Amino acid sequence: MGLPLLSLIVFTPVAGAAVLMFLRSDDAVRWTALAVTILDLALCIAMLASFDTTTHAMQFTERRLWVPALGIAYALGIDGISALFVFLTALLGSICVLASWVAIDRKVKAFMVSLLSMQALMLGVFCAIDLFLFYVCWEAMLIPMYLIIGVWGGEGRVYAAFKFFLYTLAGSLLFLIGVIVLYFNGGETFDIVALTAQDLPFPVQSWLFFAFLIAFAVKVPMVPVHTWLPDAHVQAPTAGSIILAGVLLKMGAYGFLRFSLPMLPEASEYYSTLMLSLSALAIVYGGLLALAQDDLKKLVAYSSISHMGFVTLGIFALNLRGLEGAILQMFNHGVTTGALFLFVGLIYERTHTRSIADYGGLMKAAPVYTAFLALFTLSSMALPGTNSFVGELLVLSGGFAANLAVGASAVFGALLGAAYLLGMYRKVALGPASVGVRFKIRDANAREMVAILPLAVFVLWVGLYPKPFLNIIDVSVKHLLAQVHDKGSGQ
Repeated sequence: MGLPLLSLIVFTPVAGAAVLMFLRSDDAVRWTALAVTILDLALCIAMLASFDTTTHAMQFTERRLWVPALGIAYALGIDGISALFVFLTALLGSICVLASWVAIDRKVKAFMVSLLSMQALMLGVFCAIDLFLFYVCWEAMLIPMYLIIGVWGGEGRVYAAFKFFLYTLAGSLLFLIGVIVLYFNGGETFDIVALTAQDLPFPVQSWLFFAFLIAFAVKVPMVPVHTWLPDAHVQAPTAGSIILAGVLLKMGAYGFLRFSLPMLPEASEYYSTLMLSLSALAIVYGGLLALAQDDLKKLVAYSSISHMGFVTLGIFALNLRGLEGAILQMFNHGVTTGALFLFVGLIYERTHTRSIADYGGLMKAAPVYTAFLALFTLSSMALPGTNSFVGELLVLSGGFAANLAVGASAVFGALLGAAYLLGMYRKVALGPASVGVRFKIRDANAREMVAILPLAVFVLWVGLYPKPFLNIIDVSVKHLLAQVHDKGSGQ
């Protein structure tokens, strides 16, 4: 295209945040932030329209030396594994601005600057093909997310923000040590493509695998390093929860795909049974915890632990169906769970309660709201015809091929998902009308529908016609699998 497209995608939110600093009116801040995120989304659509699905090579690459003495470069590029997540990040950025239009009524400028900064850093993670640049974006994300939770969150926001920060920082320190070890053992380069081509000794791979595992497991989050997630979700504003569920959780799984599998293939194969077992534990344990919740936000938060368990199961099944299902499910989870947190936020703005027991009869009071809530609830439980069905079917198929017991555990987890999701919807939408909230509910307005409809489109599009999405990832996944099996078969 003759343009540094990825730099434009990454730095458009940065430029937008700089413009916001000079605006005085809250309305001007909101409209400018929305315009910036829509422009970023348009650039991502242009990127996908020009994406070549026939090659696994990095596309739209840019490279400029940053610290020549250490071989550090400002290097960007995307392949089929990262393309969908760049688009998802921009899509949810626009929805976060719309979701915060009324909910954030103090320090609006600071909030929108934090939101746009967060978006730029998340895009940097998915676009970086220099390991040092990746780490800078990965670590810097903590700051705006900490502020979003700690300043604009609920009553327990300070505790939740500190817990989130400490957990992720601890994982990031191990990741940094792993990056340094990888640098000196991989030819003293931070080039991710070059590091992927290295053949490291198994003891080095094994040590790096566990260093990366802890860092990525905290982000996913995997059991038992998941306890920061419910607190962060419950206390975060709606936009913070959408970012956490829609994008931030994907970065741990993306780390496995970008680093653990291609750079540490022998260790990934050797420890795949352990990872499959941890994934099955997350699926069942997260489902049981969600089943026990009376708080809407906690229910959706614990469901994320279970659903991300399906993702790691598909990744470490180490077969084509599992890997493609995992990547597609990462995208699907961002759409569906992001939408569910949006719906929780919308109803909370009206009632100021998240207790399921306080709701009932919403179908009569807000029929449009409950109709779309039904769609996203059915998507979350992977009903045929919705996006999650395609991804979950591929993951289960790959999981059974890899390990029968793990596949059976995942099926049980899917049944738990149907139980807690249908139970939640029955109480909230179809149950007896609650005296406490019956007269306070209004249906979704035009602004809220603008945020809801794009997510609903992707639920049905991926569910009914997943081919375009699978085409984007197919060649890159096949190349990744060839790397793992060719280099990992010796152990």
